[in-house]
Amino acid sequence: MKAKNLTKEQVIGFYRKMLLVRRFEEKTGQLYGMGLIGGFCHLSIGQEAVVVGTHAASNPGDAFITSYRDHGLMLACDSDPNIIMAELIGKETGCSKGKGGSMHIFDIERKFFGGHGIVGAQVPIGTGIAFANKYKKKDNVVFTYFGDGAANQGQVYESFNMASLWQLPVIYIIENNGYAMGTSVQRSTLVTELYKRGEGFGIPGKQIDGMDCFSVYEATAEAAKHVRCGKGPILLEMKTYRYRGHSMSDPATYRSKEKVEDMKQNRDPISTLKKYMIDNKVASEEECKTIDKEIRDLVKKSEDFAKNSKEPSIDELCTDVYKSIEY
Repeated sequence: MKAKNLTKEQVIGFYRKMLLVRRFEEKTGQLYGMGLIGGFCHLSIGQEAVVVGTHAASNPGDAFITSYRDHGLMLACDSDPNIIMAELIGKETGCSKGKGGSMHIFDIERKFFGGHGIVGAQVPIGTGIAFANKYKKKDNVVFTYFGDGAANQGQVYESFNMASLWQLPVIYIIENNGYAMGTSVQRSTLVTELYKRGEGFGIPGKQIDGMDCFSVYEATAEAAKHVRCGKGPILLEMKTYRYRGHSMSDPATYRSKEKVEDMKQNRDPISTLKKYMIDNKVASEEECKTIDKEIRDLVKKSEDFAKNSKEPSIDELCTDVYKSIEY
């Protein structure tokens, strides 16, 4: 792990933001267990380096779109934790007025175009946003995230073909956490090097250690530079790992506890970064504890805000059934 051309403030910023995602997701799991969050809920504990590292390599005006494992990316986009937590609990102060829940959160002001519940559905949408950028001659990139399971969806390859044919400014990011729900990549895919999936469309790809925020940042910054130069799309496969099951209803019996614990002890992106900061005198142990307390307080405030917010009125069911957004 090595921070190239990063300031002390940037490194601490990585740590602070990854810790926010971790603590927020831990609190989300707790509230789900208490019955305060309904429906499906997918946590990204363990995958924090991917969303934080990629967002750090973006420019103002760049767009982001992902799957239903979406809380972490929205937080990485600097959205207010209050409105995310309120949405998860189904309150009117939520980003989707309590109607979207965990899988459908949005923050258009920060160019976060959602959480999408259908596997792979965000890929053509992200490609379409990239087309809009090119059509309007905007110097912006679209970061389009999907998982290893979605990598086998047909609409992904239709999008690849269009993006390559028209040289669209999109970075496709595969969050390869090893399991599509409960099916390992080795069981579902013959060629497991997913970064090669774009080769047939002329899309270059690269595999990155998704547990190392510096590697993620560096590779994404290079990819963004490539795309902004008008060279068309690029594909980044982030090798990451989720500690929890696919969703809160998944006991994850398809993995050994020893394997998960090994990842936590030896590959955890937050612990690794903390060690780096202390060893390189970027921050002390006490400073890290202070940051952790600040983050815990911030997450507690989001919990209190959500719990104290009002339920949506019954009339809200009939609003926003269709909405036109000027991009």
